[in-house]
Amino acid sequence: MSDTRDIGEGRIEEAGRGLLAVLGQPRPERADAARNRRGILEAAGRIMAERGVAGLLMNDVAEAAGVGVGTLYRRFGDRAGLAYALLDEQGREMQAAFMYGPPPLGPGAPPAERVRAFLHAQVDVLEENLDLWLMADTASPTVRHRSGPHLVNLTHVSVLVREARPDADAQYLAEALLAPLAADLYAHQRRERGMSPERIKSGLDELLCCLTAGGDASSAHGS
Repeated sequence: MSDTRDIGEGRIEEAGRGLLAVLGQPRPERADAARNRRGILEAAGRIMAERGVAGLLMNDVAEAAGVGVGTLYRRFGDRAGLAYALLDEQGREMQAAFMYGPPPLGPGAPPAERVRAFLHAQVDVLEENLDLWLMADTASPTVRHRSGPHLVNLTHVSVLVREARPDADAQYLAEALLAPLAADLYAHQRRERGMSPERIKSGLDELLCCLTAGGDASSAHGS
């Protein structure tokens, strides 16, 4: 697996809609396999809507989808893999928004402002599906940090930080900005510390200003 510097020299928007596949998503499936996958994920979504994430059990999903539980394990590995698959569509929607959508999340705004919009959007994503993200993050750190969505996000933020701070270690700063958005830390802040999403976003703004000082960091508080 190459690191993000290998594809981060140009604008991420130029990488095209296939970027998630390039960065480690499953290879294109046959039509019947893709149809079966959709059926499994739809069954999992129904179960989750009825019982919550805690009720998302592999045996029940397999039964609801009309497949053997062994098929489920072969396709997704475990509950964490199933959770990542359920979150994948949301990740693709986010990718489309920051690659092609309107500013400040999409192209057209100053880089630090775009990073700020991206971080705020990620808080909203966690807030909407926190329990599912927590399940996904029961995978080993190696799986988590090499997942396609994480690498896409890391590359995107790295490119923007490099634009804001050409003299800085953009990849390290991107990792530092994304680290507070780990699901376990976010859950701790929300549920144990009682921090609101607004407070967390404000803290991310301060961190961004510190990390982009000397670039166009003044725009990070611009909205």
